[in-house]
Amino acid sequence: MIVRQTYLEKLKLMRDKKIIKVITGVRRSGKSTLLEMYRDFLVSSGVHPSCCQYINFEDLRWESLKDYHALYNHILENLSPNEKNYIFLDEIQIVPEFQKAINSLFLRDDVDIYITGSNAYLLSGELSTLLSGRYIELSILPLSFKEYWELVGGDKKTAFNKYYLNGGFPYAATIDNKEVRLEYFRGIFNTVLLKDIVERKRISDVKLLEDVIRFLFDNIGNIVSTKKIADTLNSNGRRTTSGTIDNYIRALKDAFILYEANRYDIKGKEFLKSLEKYYIVDIGLRNLLLGERTRDIGHILENIVYLELLRRGYQVSIGKLDLLEVDFIAQKEDKRIYYQVSASVLDEKTYEREFAPLKKINDSYPKYVLTLDEFPMGEDGIEQKNIIDFLLEEN
Repeated sequence: MIVRQTYLEKLKLMRDKKIIKVITGVRRSGKSTLLEMYRDFLVSSGVHPSCCQYINFEDLRWESLKDYHALYNHILENLSPNEKNYIFLDEIQIVPEFQKAINSLFLRDDVDIYITGSNAYLLSGELSTLLSGRYIELSILPLSFKEYWELVGGDKKTAFNKYYLNGGFPYAATIDNKEVRLEYFRGIFNTVLLKDIVERKRISDVKLLEDVIRFLFDNIGNIVSTKKIADTLNSNGRRTTSGTIDNYIRALKDAFILYEANRYDIKGKEFLKSLEKYYIVDIGLRNLLLGERTRDIGHILENIVYLELLRRGYQVSIGKLDLLEVDFIAQKEDKRIYYQVSASVLDEKTYEREFAPLKKINDSYPKYVLTLDEFPMGEDGIEQKNIIDFLLEEN
């Protein structure tokens, strides 16, 4: 089992703070395992196991607690008196009106609350209103390449080739057989599709939703619009509208399957309101639906870098500079970094294309071109880095 040290350290910093810890992320990304690691840490630091209550609402043993009154009473009855109690509620979005139980528990001084969920619904509506200013969100992603390499070992280039093809779902990384691994991905995809999207959003045309997902997976790193998607599907005989596509995309984002990167006008210093790019939470799911495609290497590398920047705590947008584009602007407080991503820039035309947008940016923030090339070059203050080395850097 890989220790998710970065996330674990964040939880340690939040310990005993009067705030609800909300851990979100796509299914099977490691939220439950993270809670298990954190409980082990608490016990090792002197907390008695009886002071830790863990309930996973996907486990039938806790079926009777899917009523928020019953849940609240069960937790109260099992609190250890005169001690700090740690409450872990896994996949709590399954419990209708769970926010009422959480809100009442939060009023107590002897509890420290941790909840997880696989859908952004967890932080929407009444919960957000009731707990405004009382919670902090910790977003979990599948394994970084650094974590993946720590798990699988071996030569880093070989490990990266596997990561590039198979993605970073923790358990999938331990499956050597390709067919078994694809079946595991199919299980994740079907669960997310049916439980987190179709049932929750009451979608009737599941085939249309799958067609939208395939289109988006096939166009990671490309600028798309809901109109373009609708027009493409309509031309293929699938009747739909931009409004329907927009609802489906919102549902995919809510299920943490899809991430949206908005465009930012570097000269005008403002975000643009249309033509976003989308990236997928894990390349393994893309390969499940589309197969392994060597021609998409540039966009897959973009996807990997985009997720890594999110892990490092950056807000990530796409840069627009006149008619040129910067792949990523990574922003954290007053820190900004520009990135271009390409498989290689050994070809002269590719080199000019990737370096040109960065050369035109008239500021002193760091600028990088990330490639798979073994011997990075650079000019005009722009540094070229090997992508694997970038992914293995200390945050």
